[in-house]
Amino acid sequence: MLSTIRSDGSVQSSVINAGVMRHPRTGEPAVALVAAGGTRKLDHLRVDPRATIVVRAGWQWVTVEGVAEIIGPDDQQAGIDEETLRLLLRNIFQVAGGTHDDWDTYDRVMAEERRAAVLIAPGRVYSNPTRG
Repeated sequence: MLSTIRSDGSVQSSVINAGVMRHPRTGEPAVALVAAGGTRKLDHLRVDPRATIVVRAGWQWVTVEGVAEIIGPDDQQAGIDEETLRLLLRNIFQVAGGTHDDWDTYDRVMAEERRAAVLIAPGRVYSNPTRG
């Protein structure tokens, strides 16, 4: 679950697939996801980059709060060219647990949908206590 902040200060939450990887420019750990161009989540993050991710597996959960960076065709970043973005979107898809039989089709759809990488730098991480 990704939570972002609307312009009125309320919270919008979206079900997403995410994974942990190294930021492509800084090498620091980041929670990463792919978002379709033109979505509210991207609009919100452009105005206020604070984001919260909650992941649950069974009775265990973890929350990551941090600042998001968007890298995509509408949010270009220094050092990230079209080829680097194409490979970054694939990498995020894979670290989020995805597989694909036709990467050319995947790449084409990502470009057509103006998909963007969202990388959240963890500022605060917490979870439920482990019971033993």
